[in-house]
Amino acid sequence: MSSSLRILLVTPPLTQLNTPYPATAYLKGFLAPRGYQVTQADLGLELVLKLFSREGLTRVFRAIETGSFELSDNARRMMRLQQSYLSTIGPVIRFLQNKDNTLAPRICHSRFLPEAGRFDNVADLESAFGTMGLTDQARHLATLYLEDLGDLIKETVGPQFGFSRYAEKLAMSATTFDGLHEALQAPPNLLDQMLQELLDELVARVQPDVTGFTVPFPGNLYGALRLAGRIKEISPRTLTLMGGGYPNTELRTIKEPRFFDYIDYLTLDDGEGPWLRLLEAISHQLSVASSQVSVGSYQEVDANYQEALVDNQLSGYPTEFPESLPLTTGNQHLATDQLQRTFRRNEAGEVEYINQPFPDVPHPEVGTPDYSDLPLTEYLSVIEVLNPMHRLWSDGRWNKLTVAHGCYWKRCSFCDVTLDYISRYETAPATLLVDRIEQIIAQTGQTGFHFVDEAAPPLALRDLAVELLKRRVSITWWGNIRFEKTFTPDLCRLLAASGCIAVSGGLEVASDRLLALMEKGVTIAQVARVTDGFTQAGIMVHAYLMYGFPTQTTQETVDSLEVVRQLFQAGIVQSGYWHRFSMTAHSPVGKNPAKYKVAAVGPEPGPFAWNDLWHEDPTGTDHEAFGPGLTKALYNYLHGVALQEPLSFWFDFRTPKPTLPRHLIQQALQEPGKPDASRPNNRLFWLGNAPELRYEPAKKGQRAILTFYEQAEDFEVKVPAVLGPWLQDLLTRLATDYDTKLLLKDAAASYPSGAPQPWEQFLLSQGWQLLREKGLLIL
Repeated sequence: MSSSLRILLVTPPLTQLNTPYPATAYLKGFLAPRGYQVTQADLGLELVLKLFSREGLTRVFRAIETGSFELSDNARRMMRLQQSYLSTIGPVIRFLQNKDNTLAPRICHSRFLPEAGRFDNVADLESAFGTMGLTDQARHLATLYLEDLGDLIKETVGPQFGFSRYAEKLAMSATTFDGLHEALQAPPNLLDQMLQELLDELVARVQPDVTGFTVPFPGNLYGALRLAGRIKEISPRTLTLMGGGYPNTELRTIKEPRFFDYIDYLTLDDGEGPWLRLLEAISHQLSVASSQVSVGSYQEVDANYQEALVDNQLSGYPTEFPESLPLTTGNQHLATDQLQRTFRRNEAGEVEYINQPFPDVPHPEVGTPDYSDLPLTEYLSVIEVLNPMHRLWSDGRWNKLTVAHGCYWKRCSFCDVTLDYISRYETAPATLLVDRIEQIIAQTGQTGFHFVDEAAPPLALRDLAVELLKRRVSITWWGNIRFEKTFTPDLCRLLAASGCIAVSGGLEVASDRLLALMEKGVTIAQVARVTDGFTQAGIMVHAYLMYGFPTQTTQETVDSLEVVRQLFQAGIVQSGYWHRFSMTAHSPVGKNPAKYKVAAVGPEPGPFAWNDLWHEDPTGTDHEAFGPGLTKALYNYLHGVALQEPLSFWFDFRTPKPTLPRHLIQQALQEPGKPDASRPNNRLFWLGNAPELRYEPAKKGQRAILTFYEQAEDFEVKVPAVLGPWLQDLLTRLATDYDTKLLLKDAAASYPSGAPQPWEQFLLSQGWQLLREKGLLIL
């Protein structure tokens, strides 16, 4: 029966413009092999493309002219330039879709774009992009141009609009549903109308039995509910489902029945299990219904649907009941013994949570994300801010994949470690991960991957890198990690060889006392050595920084900035971002505030969302005052500016001097690493090719010369003659046999007995050190 069930998966506005949010692709990859007919759509992207077109902007300008808006000077200027916007919007969108890169010189040099408020404080583009970055510079200017238009829309016809969020404020800390309900009951604005037009076309084409919405962020909730409400109007027999990051963190205690006027079923945590149970229950209901009622008698069952059919005859909707449609609308008729982690509204009009003890779908069985019906060539590569890591988020098409489910550390006290997406840690074999990578490349034609783990496990990354190199699968990838000591310089070099270009990790509050209090599991010195290892391997490092953690003092805040200054001065961190600490209901701090000497002061629990908590920090500093100065300092540091200024330079109030040594980071970097001889049980790995061997005369007989032909340069290693065949055989095995793990002690056991120097001395020799420099790794 499952194959007759038509499922529509929707990403509502708005997430990223440059690449699809992966939730629908994950679900399709899981459900389609099980026989379900699955269609997915990114209505956030489609709304932006509809809006930012000649036709869309014409509607915007017309609505502004006929409306009663009080326009700012900036908006009036843009209205006077509307013909320029109408003539440039099409070329700019094509340029941002990488379909017409020849437009870059005109954007940069010929006043091609109309300019409004976003251009007032444009950065020094020559220093930011250099003389070779013409396309990047043009992409940044084109992004400012779009943001100008976004400002105009937000000021007038679409007050809730944002390029990566839609009506976000309505869902932020919304303990009651009243604000959302009021907005949803109001007549749709112009953007809502465009969104509904897109949905109408989609539903007419797919005719779904079930429509599911992923809501990863607060800025997706209003759009999802607006779309779900429209489905109830035009296709009342279509069941509506919702899941995603926002429900998983905010709606775990929902009691609001009005929410279920829009959504029939709300699922928590990973969607594969709950969706499978729901769809099986729906399919069972359909099977029972089709055995009891003929198609012709459906009209007798639901007079309201008959009226909808008459209305829809003019819109291209079906005027007969497909056999797969369920007999009854609503959600109260499914058997509850089949449901898992699911909210619904029951017959009494009350919200109930049903969680039958089904096992979770193991991480290796979730399948490969399926991007097949998403318009991958239509996404926009934008450069919003001149931050190298943020650029990875917004520029280019990245395939999103998860190395492991959950977090292997799961102790950080500020994190939602009690929730399933962090607490349940499962891995998948590297062979399976690379199988998925190859499938996605074949499907999308794209070799860029963003691993979206909370913190990718170092050993899993090691195995993944080895498998990629073994199969000679060339990808470019980046992801989140913890700055833990397992990331040795050699592991960093291995990851770089497998395609890693950047990592982001949490330094958080750069204070050893507070790092211990938040159970981060790292120290400042350790972070310095790990970030140095990544940087030396050519991998960009982004540091997540936090201020305002419970009991953080003014002195600790200043000292934390001093650590950040030293990290940038040493060149071992290239990007960063300050986050203000937020106390959440599912974190250790939120569950036990007294332990961290803070007091929860609200909001009062309500029937709707519940996660963000207000708190007082009586022993800490005035955290709010430090935000602007920390942000300004960091912006300058990541551009190499003002690194020698006293820290008080960044604040408009008195601050104490830092108490940390000015060479704290340099001292940490100078600590010697472990000698090779102390790691006999570690694996040898050679990044290079098998060498050629020849001999040449020496003072005492002969010596062996191994010649290596590598990507960028050739080099030679000279060793005593007796070591030549042994070393050639060792490196040839390492270069050709990835399946046999050759340990350092195995190499020691085969070391020639007639060698002129003992094993430990050979490990300190010039030849061995040159090999280590060129790519002989000990992992």
